[in-house]
Amino acid sequence: MAAPVRTWCCSVLRFSSRQFSTTCGVQAGEKWRKEHGLARSGTEYGPLTDLPDWSYADGRAAPQMKGQLRRSQEREVLSRRIVMLNAEVDRGMEAWREKQEEVKRLEEHKKSLLLKPKGKILMKKNSQS
Repeated sequence: MAAPVRTWCCSVLRFSSRQFSTTCGVQAGEKWRKEHGLARSGTEYGPLTDLPDWSYADGRAAPQMKGQLRRSQEREVLSRRIVMLNAEVDRGMEAWREKQEEVKRLEEHKKSLLLKPKGKILMKKNSQS
């Protein structure tokens, strides 16, 4: 019994003047928001999603909702990761600087081990300087 219904549905859709689209629609204003440094949609971040919806009459803040808690936890995890990666980059830069200094010291040491000019060549060099 289900097969005839499905066939009937497909045939109705085939001959219908309505068009169905399976592509994702672009949100209104997304391009403008991106150009102005804002979120893709108005619900990703900002005062409408970050601030509480209500407060007590005496001025106390309302408890955070599940979404607000989740977003604050995600931001905390992201900030911790940023700090960790930044420290890792700093350690890498310091190791690179130390390696460059070591290479420079080795070059200077190699130059100091070379034979020194003696005799007439040394006298010539001193008189030119």
